[in-house]
Amino acid sequence: MTAPVFVVERMPTGPEFVLDGPEGRHAVSVKRLQPGEDVVLTDGLGHWAEGVVRAAEGKDRLTVGVESVYEELEPAPRITVVQALPKGDRGELAVETMTETGVDAIVPWQAARCITQWKGERGAKALTKWRSTAREAGKQSRRVRFPEVTEAMTTKQVAAFLAGADFAGVLHEDRDHDSTPLATAELPATGTIVLVVGPEGGVSPQELAAFAEAGARPYRLGRSVLRTSTAGTAATALLLGRTGRWG
Repeated sequence: MTAPVFVVERMPTGPEFVLDGPEGRHAVSVKRLQPGEDVVLTDGLGHWAEGVVRAAEGKDRLTVGVESVYEELEPAPRITVVQALPKGDRGELAVETMTETGVDAIVPWQAARCITQWKGERGAKALTKWRSTAREAGKQSRRVRFPEVTEAMTTKQVAAFLAGADFAGVLHEDRDHDSTPLATAELPATGTIVLVVGPEGGVSPQELAAFAEAGARPYRLGRSVLRTSTAGTAATALLLGRTGRWG
């Protein structure tokens, strides 16, 4: 079994590191780690260290002997999913499973047909939940580079974002629409891939037109129609396989 991952604000600079606070409490009181067990410390930005527990003190203090420090390079191509806001807690589900699968960035999108609205304090709390979910899912899946969750974007902002991508696409389930299977799309070996996942009600014609003008064509995954909370995960898995990042 792989070593558990704990997040630190600053990477260790010496042979010994003290993990305390919430992460230390989780290691000591929840994981109940004992001397001699392996751990991984990371800043979530690609830097990580292998360590061995030397001592557990109290309820929230773990002393770790640091063996080696590494840096995981940025993956290529970088995969970003623009995720329309799902209803209820399905947004956190989408973030969790996309993180576990290996997405590099998630952009919350306030699409025209979204029932959920991120406004004011409610929007700030929802964004915090998405970011916390990405962090926890990153730890759980033993990642050392967690996905970035950006501020929510409008359709106009998403279109501008798509225009700067090396590959941009929109998942669209309309059988009559001139869409191409994502499985056969020509993908770049480096650079950025950005894929838009619409809401349960679908991407509106106006949004499709705006994204097409930005260079994003419609693509389909398969014959079945996935929910917005699972489509991004399925698409990420497909892209990771096709680009060689899974192999």
